[in-house]
Amino acid sequence: MKERAILKNRLYLYLTEFFAGMSVMAVELGASRLLAPYFSSSQIVWTIIIGTIMIAMALGNVYGGRSADKDPDPDRLYGRIIIAAIWIALIPVAGKYIIMGIAATLIFTVSNNFLIIAAFAACMVVFVFPLFLLGTVTPSLVKYCLLVSEQQEGEKSAEEGRTVGNLNAFNTVGSIIGTFVPTFISIPAVGTAITFLIFAGILLALAIVYFATSKVFVKKLPVGAGLFLLACIFGHDSSFAFWQKDLTYEGESVYNYLQVYENDRQVALSTNVLFGVQSVYRKEKELTGMYYDYAMAAAYMAGVKEKDHLDVLILGMGTGTYATQCRRYFGNMDITGVEIDEKITALAREYFELPEEVPVITYDGRAYLNADDGKYDLIMVDAYQDITIPFQMSSVEFFAQVKAHLKDDGVMVVNMNMRSSEAGNITEYLSDTIASVFPVVYTADVQGSTNRELFAAADPRIAERFAEGVEKEEAPDLRRMMGNVGELFVAYEGGEHIMTDDQAPVELLGMRVIDGLISEEVGFYREVYEEQGLEALLEYL
Repeated sequence: MKERAILKNRLYLYLTEFFAGMSVMAVELGASRLLAPYFSSSQIVWTIIIGTIMIAMALGNVYGGRSADKDPDPDRLYGRIIIAAIWIALIPVAGKYIIMGIAATLIFTVSNNFLIIAAFAACMVVFVFPLFLLGTVTPSLVKYCLLVSEQQEGEKSAEEGRTVGNLNAFNTVGSIIGTFVPTFISIPAVGTAITFLIFAGILLALAIVYFATSKVFVKKLPVGAGLFLLACIFGHDSSFAFWQKDLTYEGESVYNYLQVYENDRQVALSTNVLFGVQSVYRKEKELTGMYYDYAMAAAYMAGVKEKDHLDVLILGMGTGTYATQCRRYFGNMDITGVEIDEKITALAREYFELPEEVPVITYDGRAYLNADDGKYDLIMVDAYQDITIPFQMSSVEFFAQVKAHLKDDGVMVVNMNMRSSEAGNITEYLSDTIASVFPVVYTADVQGSTNRELFAAADPRIAERFAEGVEKEEAPDLRRMMGNVGELFVAYEGGEHIMTDDQAPVELLGMRVIDGLISEEVGFYREVYEEQGLEALLEYL
């Protein structure tokens, strides 16, 4: 092994292990945030990220061990760290373009399991190589530590176990810090792009210290420093929807990528760039024509025209469009919202005119039910977005909790956002699960979208109360809308697709619907590509 004075300081070797472990976890968490706006943050995507990173680390361990045995040259290890640092720094510059390119290519060529294949391909292209290089760190440092001890003591070290244990401990502690810092500090504060740059800078600084103290010049160092500087200049842009130049707001929270855009008529919120819109608010204070309007039927079922006021709970408050419309048209409601992402609540106040007097509690919907002993006339469950469906809010146990928080004549309305005609789809599973808890269930499919509104109660008179309530409605536009909704009501008979806390395959079910939606949306373009080739496709686009 080459004589390097800095390697005699075992603490420096341990720090190398520490920062390598920290960077691996930071990149893993950054990968989830980079992929989420395009492929969701579901368990499927997380599984792909973890799996591909473990593959990269395992291959790196094997290569690093063999390389260190064959040629124990620490210059090569720190050279690899430079390359890994620059690759990570370039992810904010090129990563989102690569991901979109992969998605655009596969969407025309893959018929099934698009989400799995696209996310796996993106991980392999963008993240595997730098983590493979970081995977070579541990076996190389074990070799160097033992050689240094042998050189210092003049004989083979008898502390192999302690050395390996200390290195693993530093790696683990670094991994712990690399887990918490991005999630709770850097990503919420400065975003995913700068988080990548921060940890790339740490790795680069580690290599610079090594080569500077060793008085060794390597071409990788000035090239790496120059590329890192360029990455800092061009990679700080946090925009994931890079093709959209008119966004009102784009940012990140602990839970979501967030995007607000508006025009003269409306303001909309999206938590991804591929799977649609989560909330819409009309500036003219008119009905949206979306599922919020349909869900207002639940107020009539709960007796809004008969009672002095309704106690309403919204699980998944979002931007508060449902609450705002209910207050505008009905007035006599005490509404409480529950929203896990406080940044969405802040956006609701700023851009969607959610009144300050409507309280919003920052909490998980099911956890709130566990802590709350209130009873409500109406509970709205609107916690499902793209395929990121919380399984704990999709089970028999959850809906039993909702039922327990309803008054005897209370009504639950659930917005289900991935309607499909395929047997055994996610909407059917949710509907069957709800029907196993509530004796009375009606559904209404939202026209022009994939949403379905489900109304459930213990009181068999909800359809009758709806009709009577609509007759008393004085607002012409709302009465007209409710008339349309009433024509779409279908009594639902429960089936055998029951989800429980123990078994709720919401991600796989949702992925099947996404495959179907993609097939429908791009079917024409796929035919053009298959029959006439890429050039003809580009002409159509």
